[in-house]
Amino acid sequence: MKIRNILAVVAMGLVLPTQAKTLSDSTNVQSIVDEVIWVVGDEAILKSDVESMRLQAQQEGVRWNGDPDCAIPEQLAVQKLYLNQAAIDSIEVTEADIAAGIEQQIEYMISVIGSREKLEEYHKKTMNQIRSTLRESYRDRQMIQEMQRHLVKDISVTPAEVRRYFNNLPQDSIPFVPTEVEVQILTQTPRVEQEEINRVKDELRDYTDRVNKGETSFQTLARMYSEDPGTARRGGELGFTGRATLDPAFANVAFNLTDPKKVSKIVESEFGFHIIQLIDKRGDKVNVRHILRKPIVSQDAIDKSLARLDTVATAIRDGVPPEMIKSIYKDKEGRAIETFTFEDAVTLFSDDKDTRNNKGLMANVTQNGRTSRFQLQDLPPEVARVVDNLKVGEISAPFQMINERGKTVCAIAKLKSRTEGHKATITEDFQVMKDVVLNKRREEVLHEWVVNKIKSTYVHVNDRYKDCQFEYQGWIK
Repeated sequence: MKIRNILAVVAMGLVLPTQAKTLSDSTNVQSIVDEVIWVVGDEAILKSDVESMRLQAQQEGVRWNGDPDCAIPEQLAVQKLYLNQAAIDSIEVTEADIAAGIEQQIEYMISVIGSREKLEEYHKKTMNQIRSTLRESYRDRQMIQEMQRHLVKDISVTPAEVRRYFNNLPQDSIPFVPTEVEVQILTQTPRVEQEEINRVKDELRDYTDRVNKGETSFQTLARMYSEDPGTARRGGELGFTGRATLDPAFANVAFNLTDPKKVSKIVESEFGFHIIQLIDKRGDKVNVRHILRKPIVSQDAIDKSLARLDTVATAIRDGVPPEMIKSIYKDKEGRAIETFTFEDAVTLFSDDKDTRNNKGLMANVTQNGRTSRFQLQDLPPEVARVVDNLKVGEISAPFQMINERGKTVCAIAKLKSRTEGHKATITEDFQVMKDVVLNKRREEVLHEWVVNKIKSTYVHVNDRYKDCQFEYQGWIK
């Protein structure tokens, strides 16, 4: 199993409802008498860790190269190496990225089971508890990815190398390029009622008052009420964090705090409203605890936003008569114009600055760079579902989704282009072939790094694994 597949089988700690029968027919991980089977550095790998990864891999259809009893603990050991190096190199993952990723996972799980209520009932946990369970494994996956990116960031290949690699490939080894699409999107954030914002602020003021009066501690209130699941269980504590990894409004207040006994004013960020308490400062990093409360978007507000987008989509599809154009759109000098395109609508109505500045065109950011082309599996699931049924140039019906910041937004999408799946050619798919060669080179570098890291790391392997055929050399010392 290659390095790039490690992340696919990091156990999430939760399974989907469709996996229930398989898991009920398998050994209950919690019933296993646990034991330490490997030690990597000062980190232990338990038998239950191996069984958890085995079950998760079964559900995701992962196939192991060689004996799973050997491959699984080895991959867990490799993860330990990456996470240890990430800590040494001070690799950071932003709380914003973690929160957004967890929300996307939860939305996918909800799409499988049908509703949030059913998901809570199935797992016998509240949504905050589910988020908390997902957080640690998601953070580890992100840290491993960031560490790998850091290790291969300077790797490059020349056009001559790409052409030479392609020309030497047997015909039956030329890669198949899956169907790719370019998508434009217009998003609007449903308006939160002022009454709801006031309710959230009153709650935070009450928390501040209770802390100042000595009735309770900030940590206790964070554990009870904060809607940031990753920090709530730690009493709201973020840990030492650099300014760049925080929301700018949050960072401005956090880095200006001087008295650990005081609670900050209410801060609005892209995630909601916070109060913050200083713990300590160390160089260019700060450690604070916070309580996050999120205003609830009403269904009425969502319905109104969907209705507005439906009007816009209809106007673009059907052509807008002059009298309607005057009420919807005018140019910068105030003159009515005779066309109303999707691009015009994005410029006028979209709340997302990233896509608005690019005529609505979504960007696919990968370790190989930035492109406008997506495979359907790489799009947000809500977008992929609507785009899959569109013809080029068509505009979708309005739909609801969770954006990368974890917020509920409403959207319409337009399929700009679709390139059907085909075998790669060096002229039309040079970038695809370049990525193949680049990824191969990166895999080689990462493999060599793991082998060298094993040499300088204390490793103890249970005797039962000493006859295993491992992917990496040096585990048995």
